[in-house]
Amino acid sequence: MSLERKLFIDGTWRGTGRVMPVVSPYDGREVARVHLGGEQEMEDATLAALRAFKEMGALSRGRRAEILRAIAEGVARRKDEIAATMTDEMGKPIQYARAEVARCVGTFTLASEEAKRWAGEIVPVDIEAHTTGYFAMTVMVPLGPIAAISPFNFPLNLVAHKLAPALAIGSSMVLKPARQTPLEALTLAEIVHEAGAPPGAFNVVNCEPAVGERLATDDRFPFLTFTGSVGVGWRLKQKAWKKRVTLELGGNAACIVHSDADLDYAVSKCLAGGFAQSGQSCISVQRILVHEPIYGAFEKKFLQGVAQLKVGDPKDPATVVGPVIDAASADRIVSWISEAKAAGARLLAGGAKSGNVVSPAVVADAGPGLRVSCQEVFGPLVSLAKYRDFEQAVAMADDSTYGLQAGVFTHDIRLIRHAVQNLHVGGLMVNDVPTMRVDNMPYGGTRDSGIGREGPRYAMHEMSEPRLVMFNLDH
Repeated sequence: MSLERKLFIDGTWRGTGRVMPVVSPYDGREVARVHLGGEQEMEDATLAALRAFKEMGALSRGRRAEILRAIAEGVARRKDEIAATMTDEMGKPIQYARAEVARCVGTFTLASEEAKRWAGEIVPVDIEAHTTGYFAMTVMVPLGPIAAISPFNFPLNLVAHKLAPALAIGSSMVLKPARQTPLEALTLAEIVHEAGAPPGAFNVVNCEPAVGERLATDDRFPFLTFTGSVGVGWRLKQKAWKKRVTLELGGNAACIVHSDADLDYAVSKCLAGGFAQSGQSCISVQRILVHEPIYGAFEKKFLQGVAQLKVGDPKDPATVVGPVIDAASADRIVSWISEAKAAGARLLAGGAKSGNVVSPAVVADAGPGLRVSCQEVFGPLVSLAKYRDFEQAVAMADDSTYGLQAGVFTHDIRLIRHAVQNLHVGGLMVNDVPTMRVDNMPYGGTRDSGIGREGPRYAMHEMSEPRLVMFNLDH
């Protein structure tokens, strides 16, 4: 008998009688049955968040910080349970599931610290003769209850990146989790409640997309934070035209490896960046651009590394590449490889499918118009290409509708400066892969990769606004 989970609304578990199965993408086993919410449940969650918003705003910074730290401690206590559930639910290799849980603990801890120092600023308004004697400051205030939609690939920490800053500023939230991976969000809701957050501070409504779209159209939510696909994200932004919006929509990250780089180090980083958790990350290495003088050596070492990657059972601590999220994704990846081969690209490794597991694939000489080059693969597939000079490499890397993160391996500060000035991305990792993310950094992209920034401190500012307070001290 699989686990049955209800919705979490206003501090209580809510059953609906309508359930959907959550199925392991690795072996097809039913992991859980989760209740589905409808319009009424979404309305009840919205009303609960509105009530809780007032209660959260009445809490002191110190109390909000205490709640956030208690959430971090609650996640840490249940780390083994949560990691095992994540591996069952989405097929994430257990080593990466454990790492995600640890990152979630850190995200809530960071937010607890930021809650204590979240402040406005002094505004020096006495700059004219008629404002002599005036004093002004800004007070940061939350916009209101937060509407949130999270993706399947980081079902815990990407929820934390939305919830932790919201609680830190004294806001509340209604979350629609990804339909494939709702269990972590429901467990987190339980932990948040046990940590002492007011009922309604965090509501989780598992529902169909049509119901979830209310989060974009309902004017009672002044802010929407969404992580997911490009098409859905921009469509929701059109519907949420009166809201402030943060969108994290993915990319097809490029990594440049110049001839002065530490070759073995660059190879090892690109292997991890391209294939960890089956490449299902918005900042997975998808395109590797290698300087011609070292291309042959890089390709040889990279293919040797690919051959050594552990593929298969996500419960095996050594596994790097497990299943992708579903059969449709596996079929799509294989079809893109076939398309590239038909257009003249060379398949250097992998690309075979067994169930939902796609073996780590490497293609070379793929044209820039092919989907493996210009769209987001979101799977264990990396493209190799060579370049003549660094300016060409930067132009190739920047030839994309996306702009999330990029990586550059070189020790030449002049080349680094050129990359900084000419790569239109949200983050540039020097001597590291674009897959690098630290949870306190500003994270987000340009172009089709979205708008706004995550990271507790930065998200807190996205979710709030300054209120000016001016004093005439002469009267």
